[in-house]
Amino acid sequence: MTNAVKRLDVGTLIACCLAVAAAQLCITVPSPINGEIQSAFGASGSQVAWVTSAFILPTAILELNFGVVGDLFGRKRLLVLGGFVLAIGELLNATSQNITMLWIGQALAGVGAAALFPSSLAVIAAATPGEKDRAKAVSTWALSISLASAVGPLSSGILATVADFRWAFVPPVVLGVVVGISCWALVTDSKAPEGRALDWPGQISIAVGLTALLWGIIEGGDRGWSSPSILFALILAAVALVGFVTAERRAASPMFNLELLRIPSFAAAAVVALTGMFGFIGTAYCVSIRLGAVMHLSALRAGMPFVILQLIPLLLAPVLSRMLTRVEPRWLLMGGLLPMAAGQFWIAALPITTTSLAAFIGPVLLLGIGFICVVSSLTSAAVNAVPIEMTGMASGATSLVREFGQGLGPAVISTIAMSAASSALVGRLSGADAGMEAAAGPLAVVNAGSDSARAAAQDALAHGMALGVVICGCASLLGALVTLLLVRRNTARAVAQAPVQTASA
Repeated sequence: MTNAVKRLDVGTLIACCLAVAAAQLCITVPSPINGEIQSAFGASGSQVAWVTSAFILPTAILELNFGVVGDLFGRKRLLVLGGFVLAIGELLNATSQNITMLWIGQALAGVGAAALFPSSLAVIAAATPGEKDRAKAVSTWALSISLASAVGPLSSGILATVADFRWAFVPPVVLGVVVGISCWALVTDSKAPEGRALDWPGQISIAVGLTALLWGIIEGGDRGWSSPSILFALILAAVALVGFVTAERRAASPMFNLELLRIPSFAAAAVVALTGMFGFIGTAYCVSIRLGAVMHLSALRAGMPFVILQLIPLLLAPVLSRMLTRVEPRWLLMGGLLPMAAGQFWIAALPITTTSLAAFIGPVLLLGIGFICVVSSLTSAAVNAVPIEMTGMASGATSLVREFGQGLGPAVISTIAMSAASSALVGRLSGADAGMEAAAGPLAVVNAGSDSARAAAQDALAHGMALGVVICGCASLLGALVTLLLVRRNTARAVAQAPVQTASA
């Protein structure tokens, strides 16, 4: 590991990898316990979707400005603060007594993660000016994400099986504290303050826009798309996002330089980050709901596909950094997105009554291979496409799009799946079962309805979940098409004419 970079010391690399692992682990912890959360709190499909989205939303909307904060005041301070804030949020999760308290804890932990994702990558990028050295370090950083994604559902599943599901949030509490301490002790600080300033109009407009958009999408399925509140939220989102673009064009020191979008590889990487992570997390949401809330498997059994999925990077680790330096990002991205799409279509074809782990191994292997290839090559394509002075901004923007894609996944797929399931149940239920479906949705019927109603709800949910996963597969194919058309070898690095900033290790 010490030979992987020239100027990046091993302590800094370890601490940064630990920081991003902690942030990523917290995203995956709820996957195996969605069924327990739904049962314990009597939550609807949209309320369960908010458990993940409540974490990811603040992560996404704060990452760009946190990238600027790190440039101005030092990324080490932000890493330390992020670790402790994440720990506090996870402590609220571990002691939650209702779904609202869980949302609050997830949101606070997401604020901590918003500091950890871009700061850890920016520290690594600033300390590795050479493209090959940076590729090796970034591959280690990306591997930490995948390993955390495997440990998260495994620890969550085990703890929720042998104890209350709230215990699944205890390891993230400990890990957040460890991150804060290790970053304070080990990280070599870096910053790039020249020409940088906090961009409040941009931060406020992007926060309002993304929050309104996600809220409108999640609640639209329950409240109806013609509901005045939903229409207002979507209109507000559109106005705020237009306001963000206007604010960035006028700002003397924008949080995101729109000129970066003129670099084809960077723009394509942003699209792929959105579509690829949308499909990946959307698929994970569907699998967790069908195994936990619909088929009532234990948290450990429901979490095993996710563990296998994320263990794939261990097999690819010896060759991953070599591939990043020898293979064009376009081919690595396509080599990840196409297997992901194949795995998603395969999962959609599995009958909902399929609970055997063996039946999931094939599609899960494809998803695992696709995920690590996409995450690793995506980060390299985005960061290497811009001038070295812009790596902090580029990493923050890439993280924002990636995280928002992960937030959109369960939000959109939950809305589509549950709406399709409800439509499939029309006319098939009567009496109390019909009233239960109207009040709480098909998940309530499959858990508490009569025997005939449960069977009907299971069939309806099978239709809805399959449709949702097919859409995830189409998103992966769209990402592959964008990659094929736009991503090229790094020839446009100097296109963005931004103020020069000095990154100091």
